[in-house]
Amino acid sequence: MPIEILNNTDITPSIKKQIHELFKTLNADMDQCDIDKVLSQGNDFVFACYWADNELLGMASLATYKVISGYKGMVEDVVVSEAYRGQGIGRKLMEKLIAEGKRLHLSEILLFSGHHRKPAIALYKSLGFDLKNSGIYTLKV
Repeated sequence: MPIEILNNTDITPSIKKQIHELFKTLNADMDQCDIDKVLSQGNDFVFACYWADNELLGMASLATYKVISGYKGMVEDVVVSEAYRGQGIGRKLMEKLIAEGKRLHLSEILLFSGHHRKPAIALYKSLGFDLKNSGIYTLKV
């Protein structure tokens, strides 16, 4: 099944539940934003999903923003169901996000990945992402 871009009008209670459950496999301790709000008008966000037999097996998102240094995208929340990892779903999701970034004429696509996520890092490098010599700092507000 091809990767689909999910829109706010596509959200059903079943899809909402599947997104919630799949995200928990990425980070069970993180509070989740309501998907309706994430996909609401005015939030520049591309949400790619991989489905098989009406089951959500993978998802990835690209948040876009404009700053003085360019029109950029940040890849977020790439997750594939544990039972289906290693089958190329993550690659297909990322290729879809990259294609969308090109379609939107982004100047740069960024992503953050923990150093311990070796398979994910190998995937990102194989798609042409380079490790940027910089630090990331966070402030919880």
